[in-house]
Formats: sequence, structure tokens, C-alpha cells
Amino acid sequence: MPDRGAGPSGPRMRVGRPSRRARTLLLTLGVLAVLAMAFIMFAGFWTDWLWFRSVKYSTVFTTTLWTKIGLFAVFGLLMAGAVGLNIWLAYRLRPPLSAMSMEQQSLDRYRMSVAPYKRWLLLGIAALVGMIAGASAAGQWKTWLMYVNGVAFGQKDPQFHLDVSFYTFDLPWYRFLLGFGFAAVVLSVIAAVVVHYLYGGLRVTSPGARATAAATGHLSVLLGLFVTLKAIAYWLDRYGLAVKSSDFKAADNWTGLRYVDANAYLPAKTILVAIAAICAVLFFATLWRRTWQLPVIGFGLMVLSAILIGGLYPAIVQKFQVQPNEQAKESPYVEKNIKATRDAYGIDQSDVKDYPGVPQTADKTKLREAADTTASVRLLDPNIVSPAFQQLQQVKGYYAFPSTLAVDRYSGQDTVIGLRELNIGGIPKNNWINDHFKYTHGYGVVAAKGTTVKDGAPDFTQSDLPSKGMFGTDFEQRIYYGEQTKQYSIVGGPQKELDYSDDKGEKETSYKGDSGVNLDNPVNRAAYALAFSEPQILYSGAIGDGSRILYHRTPKERVEAVAPWLTIDGAPYPAVIDGRIKWIVDAYTTTNGYPYASRTTLGQSTADSLTNSQRAVVAQENQVNYIRNSVKATVDAYDGTVSLYQWDTGDPVLKTWMKAFPGTVKPKSDISKPLMDHLRYPQDLFKVQRELLTRYHVTDPQTFLSGSEAWAVPDDPTTKAGTAVPPYYLSMKMPGQKEKDQVFSLTTTFTPNERDNLSAFMAVNADPGTPDYGKIRILKLPTSKPVDGPKQVQSKFQSEPKIAESIRLLRGGDSEVEYGNLLAVPLDGGMLYVEPVYVRSSGLKYPLLRKVLVTYGNQTAFEDSLEKALNVVFGAEAPTVPTTPVTPPGEGTTTPPTATDPTVKSALDDAKKAIDAAEKARQAGDWAAFGKAQDDIKAALQRAIDAEAKLTAPTPGG
Repeated sequence: MPDRGAGPSGPRMRVGRPSRRARTLLLTLGVLAVLAMAFIMFAGFWTDWLWFRSVKYSTVFTTTLWTKIGLFAVFGLLMAGAVGLNIWLAYRLRPPLSAMSMEQQSLDRYRMSVAPYKRWLLLGIAALVGMIAGASAAGQWKTWLMYVNGVAFGQKDPQFHLDVSFYTFDLPWYRFLLGFGFAAVVLSVIAAVVVHYLYGGLRVTSPGARATAAATGHLSVLLGLFVTLKAIAYWLDRYGLAVKSSDFKAADNWTGLRYVDANAYLPAKTILVAIAAICAVLFFATLWRRTWQLPVIGFGLMVLSAILIGGLYPAIVQKFQVQPNEQAKESPYVEKNIKATRDAYGIDQSDVKDYPGVPQTADKTKLREAADTTASVRLLDPNIVSPAFQQLQQVKGYYAFPSTLAVDRYSGQDTVIGLRELNIGGIPKNNWINDHFKYTHGYGVVAAKGTTVKDGAPDFTQSDLPSKGMFGTDFEQRIYYGEQTKQYSIVGGPQKELDYSDDKGEKETSYKGDSGVNLDNPVNRAAYALAFSEPQILYSGAIGDGSRILYHRTPKERVEAVAPWLTIDGAPYPAVIDGRIKWIVDAYTTTNGYPYASRTTLGQSTADSLTNSQRAVVAQENQVNYIRNSVKATVDAYDGTVSLYQWDTGDPVLKTWMKAFPGTVKPKSDISKPLMDHLRYPQDLFKVQRELLTRYHVTDPQTFLSGSEAWAVPDDPTTKAGTAVPPYYLSMKMPGQKEKDQVFSLTTTFTPNERDNLSAFMAVNADPGTPDYGKIRILKLPTSKPVDGPKQVQSKFQSEPKIAESIRLLRGGDSEVEYGNLLAVPLDGGMLYVEPVYVRSSGLKYPLLRKVLVTYGNQTAFEDSLEKALNVVFGAEAPTVPTTPVTPPGEGTTTPPTATDPTVKSALDDAKKAIDAAEKARQAGDWAAFGKAQDDIKAALQRAIDAEAKLTAPTPGG
């Protein structure tokens, strides 16, 4: 009997079905793979929910989630339905197959291969496009919430007389709907064409008509819908002109209608609406006429009209009407842009006054008295002295201070303040337990007077570990949440944490706060093990009853998470309030749709010489044309509690978000008096406003167009980076200020474009406890009598022969000279400039304030103290004869003339020994010895200074 499995070439191998065991194994592996993927997706969702619940902002999570789900479902189904319906309709309208051409014979093979899977292909294609469209729609959750919760601005645009809310809340949603409609129609057309061609409704090479009547009618309706949407787009484009950016030499990022927009583009768009509507009717008429002739002609007419009316005509108007008389034509529109821009950025109430720039009083005694009462000049530069805080108050290597410290007010005194945060890189031995269980927090506040120093070093008002001083010791000093705390920590469980260490050894603690997520639940542990890619979280014995995981620990990150609709200031700052350390975070509401207001890129406007990886610029690439400091937020440094307070009670954008997320923002009345005392005008908002005021201080359209009054923000003269000078906080009294006393202010200077002389000085009242908080005052200097600007002042400082020689001597050996903030203060019609000069010795490794540069009018002084420098400038004291200064301790490379004095030489020797002792103590971790050595260094240095002073002092009668 022949073998049925044999063929012409021999026996065939028979492949049997897998065994039951193999099938069971494969099925089990498949189920496990699906469960693993499901748990991965679940872990991200679950950990987010747990975190939002832990910070008591679960409504933000649920509102956002349900909004995204709703948009995904609605628009996903709409897209799937539209595409699926047109695929099904095209199939139903297929012609009966008759005599087959070569083209149809070729397609028949595809039809046969598709036939068994028609339904699944239909469902699969519809589901795919639906998921893509749904995901895209879910990304518009902010647009939808602003649309449904929009609050009126109470202001109308000058062209269409619609409330500003139409442009900020409604128009973006209408544009999304329009874009979705276009996508649905285009995908439906593509799908219908493919199906009609596959089943013979459309023919390319077959004899006879190229399209059946059914296919013609189907496609004509879809194309009619496309043209209808185009008519709607032309109509919305009319309103879009009010928020359209364009290149205009009058201003960067110009927004709003110009002459050519109002007199050419606007009527052109209206005409194109009518043409597109007629063209759409012609396409729909194809259902009865069964011919493409009229709709094709209509479509061609629409395209031609778009080119001629929408493109050529405006170009002709611009060339022959606007350019010959641009100022006259554009002035009315420039006036609208100026008003809208000043309103949108909160600079409409800026008080601009002329300022002579030269002293008005000849009595130097009065000027000297006025110098003390006009400003409390801050000598301690928070951007320079961080290394001094680090060296003198770090105490342990696993602590660190930020590179830029904060400026605040305590008891009427400008104060530089920083927190001793955890430095994960300074832990003696890095491992998982140390990094995440033992070293979990920083400890203590360090503060120093802003206007005085002590032996060149900060004059600390709060210091040591535990921290003591002006705040006392009875406050929570542990810092679990801070700017440098970016790793997760697991606290509160069986593993004890290092609190701090002193002469008596290490002190341990266990976290008692209620922040973080509880890890008692094995599901939570598994989710976080997956979320942080750390399997030890799942099985480690260091985690037990009470263990909680802390993450999202920087103030900026926490506020952004609970209020994703806010833009966060780049410089949170700490304050001691009611026995707690709290981070104060300024937050902004912004929009890009304020009609006629010119746009600015936040990243560019807020960048200056101090922005770095720690103090990042706000919202790097965001383009906005409206901004308000609408929210003040706090983050508790111990338990991470986030509180949002309504600050700008009239801001319609904030009101809109408060409707969308009810209960998330507390009323302004909930701000306590101690918190109010530490609020201030935010730096990033000030920088955005000053950037706009370089042009928009001008309110006359003709002057604005000429650009003759344009200003620039000067580069920081104390650095070589070529970046903008940062604004400076200091307490001062501006000319015309209502308050009698000095007011905590934020200040900056302006120079003319392409020149270095001073054109204006700007200050804003930064103290919320005063009636004029937020008042912007600008002193405009005359152009006929140039006044030195910051760069020129710095240049004169360095080129003055006696000062240059003194600076050269200060640089003796390996010392470095660092220039502090160049502060400008208006004084009796002139400008007083003050700049602290620091010397950083290679031995000390931190800067000490050694000199103060002061200039007023034509007088310049370079003295050991601010008081003496002011006395010299105003003629109350003779200048010090420049002498070779004492070599900073630790140099040992240059011996100055005065070092031959036995007392000076002995003091320098003692300082060198103390520096060596300090370095050895630091390497050995003996911090008690390190602190003693630091005291010895200060004492030796002071003896050297006192001895030199005696040597250089004038003899009686001489």
C-alpha cells in the first residue's frame, strides 16, 4: 500500500500539533506576559494616584484623569465612527462586477484575499485611527477645561469688540475642533478612495467612466464637507488676526492687526468665506448632477481667489499704500498694540518720570546724610557668599547650601538666608541604605545680615548645628523637602535616620510627618519597585510598619504637580514662619491668546547672569502674551505640605482654573500675617516686565515706531559671560515714593540700544505690607547729558590708576578678586553706585569682603568699608593712601613690605598653621577641630590687619 505522505521527491515530514503540556505552558506564558504588561501600566497610574492622595490634591488627579478619558472616548469614537462609516459606505456602494478588464482582474486577487477578513479589517482600521485621534484629543484637556470654565475678562478687543475671553478660552477650542474635523474628513476621503478603487467604483485604466455615480456622489459629499470646513476656517482666521504674530520692525513678536491686516487680509478672508461656501454647495449638488465639472471649476476658483485675494492683494496694499507712509498708516494699530501689551503684562500703571541724573544739592553734608536714609545698601552678595556659608556653616560634608542664596527681610533688616540641605554626593559611603534610608534630610537655617560683614565674612544672625540665633531653636529644623533634594527617601520604618552629629556623636531620628506614601501594602511596594526600577523596595527588610516613601521633593516640582496649569517662578526661597521652615514659591497664570498684546519667550526674558541648573529660567520655551503673579504657594520643608493662595483676585485666568479645580486654591484672606511679611515681588515677573518696558515705556505711536526711545537691559558688568544683569533686592526709598521709610524693592537699570550710558532706572515696590506693592517706578534720564551706565562705571573702577593698583595687589599670589552686585541707588538727582569687592584666597577657599567701591557724580572711592567710602565720596573724610595689603592667609607666595613687621609676620605664620590644621581636620572628619581652626584663622587675620593699620596710620601732627 503506497505511503500517502510520500511525494514525487520522497516521504514528507509530518509536523504534529504541540503536546497538551506545551500548549498549557505557552498559554500560561502568554497570560503572564499580558498580566505583566497590565501591571506595568497599572503601576504608573497607581503610584500617581497614591502621591496625589498623599498631598491631599486627589481632585486634581481625578479631574485631569476623567477629562482625558472623556476626550479620548468622545473624539476617539467620533474619528473611528467617521472613518469606519465611510469604509462601510464605500463597500456598500460598490458596483456589481461585470466584464472584467485587466485592471479589475488584477484587483480581484486583492478582493479575494481581503474577503475573509473584511469585518476585522474594518474594525481594526477604525480602532487604530480612533485611538490615535483620542490620544491627540486627550492632550487638549487644558484647552477643554478653559473653554467650559472660561470667565469673562470684562475687556473687549478694539477690532471685533469681543471679550478677551473669546480669544483666550474659546478660539483655541474652536481651532482644535476645526483641526479634528479636517483630519476626520481627510482620513475618510483616503479610506473611501481606497475602497472604491478596490471594488471597482473608481477606475484608472478600465474602459468607460472613471467613477461610478455612487462613488462620485460619496466623494463629492466628503469634498463638500472639506470645503465647508475651509469656509469655517476662513471665518475663524478673521478673529485669528487679532492674536497673529508677525515680523514688524516696530517690535519683536508683534501681535495684532496692522494696516494691511485690517484693510486687506480681513476683507479678503470675508470674501473667501463666501467663495468657499459656494464651492461647497457645488460639491453637494453633484449628488443630483452626477458631474464633477462645476465643483472642479468652483474649487479652482477658490484656490485662485486665495492666491490673488489672500496673497497678492495684501502685498500690493503693503507695497503701495503702507510703505510710502508707514508711520501714518500704522500709528492707530500701534496705539492698540501698546495699550493691549501694557495691560496684558501689568505695566500699564508704570510711573515714568524724568530724572536729571546729576546731583541737585551742593551741600555734601546733606548728601552724606541722605545716602544713609535713602537705601540700606546690601554688601553681602547672595550670589558670591555661598562658598562662605559652605565653608563656615556646612559642618558636615553631606550638607550643602545652594550656589545662589535668598534675600529676605527679618526685623526690618535685609537678610541673606540659606538652608543646610542634604548633599547626596557628600555621603561618606554611598549604598542603597545610606542613600535612601539613613541620610534623608538636611538640618538647619543659616542667615546673615545683608548690610554688614564681620572681618570680611558674613555676619551670621542664625548659625551652627543645631541652628540657633535670631529664630531661636524652638522650630522644626529638619529639611526633607528642598531645592537640592531630588532623590527618593524611605522613612518612618525600622531603619533609623541620621538626624545630625555633634561632639557627642550621631543623633538618630525617625520621620514623624504624614507626607509620602505608605509602603505597608505589598501592592504599593511592588508598584514603587517597578516605578523606581528598584527591586529591593519589594523585599528589603529595611522597609516595615510605618515606612513611607518621599519623592517629588523640590518645591518647584511639588507645586507644578498639584497645579499643572501654573507656570512656576525659577527662584523659590525659604522663610521661617510660625516655627516651620517653608519654601515660598511664586506662580503665574499665562496665556498666549490676549488680542493685540505682543508675545515674549519666557526663557529668553528671564535669563540673566545668575540662571543656572539650580535656578532655572521659568518655562524655557513658553511663548506668552499675558502673565499674572496670581498664586503664592508654600511648601513645608518638613512634611511637604503644599498650600496655594489666591494672590491676584481679579485675574480671570486664575478664576477659570479655580472653577475647573474647585477647592485647590485658598482665598487670599487665608494668608497669615507672618507669611505675608515674607512675600515679595517675584523676580521672573519683574524680568519679563523690564524686557517689555525696554520698548513699551513709550506710549506715543510715532515715537514707538521710530525706535528712538528704545532701551536695552545691560549685560552684567561683573562677569564676562555677556548675559543680562540680574535684578537686585534692596531696601530703598525712590523719589516720589509715598512711604516715608525705605521699602523692600526690586531694582534694575536700562541703557540705550547699542550704547553703555544709563537711560533709566526701574524699581518696583516688593513689600506686600505697603499700599504701593507692585507699583513700578521708572526714572528716565536725559539723553542730552549722558550719565554713566553700569558697564562704564565698572570700567572706570578698574581703569582708575590707584584703584587698579590696589586691585592688582589684592590679586597677589593665588588670590582671586570677585566683584559683587553693582547696586545703583537714585540720590538727589544723581546715581550712587556701590559695589562690594571680595577676595578669595586659595587657602581659605571662600571669599571675604575686603573693599567697597562707591561712585557718585565725578567722585569715586575704594575703601575698606561702605561708611568710609561714602565719607570719602562726599568729602567727609580723606581717602586712604593705597598701600600694599596684607597677603591673604594661606598664600605664602608673596611677602608684602609690611610683613617685615614682627607682629604681622607672626600673625601670618599663625594663620598659615591654622589653615593647615583646618585642612587636616576636614580630611579627618574632626569637625570640632575644624571649627576651632576656623576661629584661629579669623583671629590671626584680624591681628595682621590691626598691625598693618597701626603701621600705615598717620603720625600725630603729620
